[in-house]
Amino acid sequence: MWTFQTKFYYGLYKIFAAWLPTGQRCKPAKRIRYHFAKHICTLGKDVNIERNAFFTPELIVGDHSGVGVNSEVYGPVTIGENVMMGPEVVIYTSGHDFSRTDIPIMEQRSTPAEPVVIGSDCWIGRRVMIMPGVHIGDGCVIGAGAVVTRDIPPYSVAGGVPARVLKSRTSE
Repeated sequence: MWTFQTKFYYGLYKIFAAWLPTGQRCKPAKRIRYHFAKHICTLGKDVNIERNAFFTPELIVGDHSGVGVNSEVYGPVTIGENVMMGPEVVIYTSGHDFSRTDIPIMEQRSTPAEPVVIGSDCWIGRRVMIMPGVHIGDGCVIGAGAVVTRDIPPYSVAGGVPARVLKSRTSE
C-alpha cells in the first residue's frame, strides 16, 4: 500500500540510497538501503537490497536474502530466507489484457495481480524473468536468462526460455 510514509521513504530511496555503491563494496551503503527499504516493504534480518533495485510495498523478503543490482520486483512477491538473487532479475505479478481486438492493447486494463512466491535457499541467476503467479520451491536454482512461466518444484535446477526443470538437486 502506498501511504504517505511509503512514498516519502521511496522518494528518498530513489534519490539517494539506490545510487550508493553495491553492498559487497560498501557495507554502510547496504545498511542505508536496508534502513530506507524497511520503511517501504517487509524485510527480515540481514536483507541486502542492492544498488538501483526497484520494488513495491507488497514485497516481503525473508532473513538473509537479497534483491539484486538493477532488479525490478513489481507487486505482491514473497521471497524466502537465504535467497541469492543475481543482477537484473525482473519479477512481474500482472500484465496487460489483450483479449479484445476492437480497442488498442494500450487502452485495455492490466490483468489482476497474481502473487509470486520464491521459497527459501534458492539461487536466482542473472537476468531471470519470473512471470505472474509462479511459485518457485525451496532449494531451487534458476539459471541465468531463464523466463519462468510456471511453477518449479522444490530442489530443482531450471533454465531456458521458457524455463523447464533440467534436473533435481536431490537425485544422483
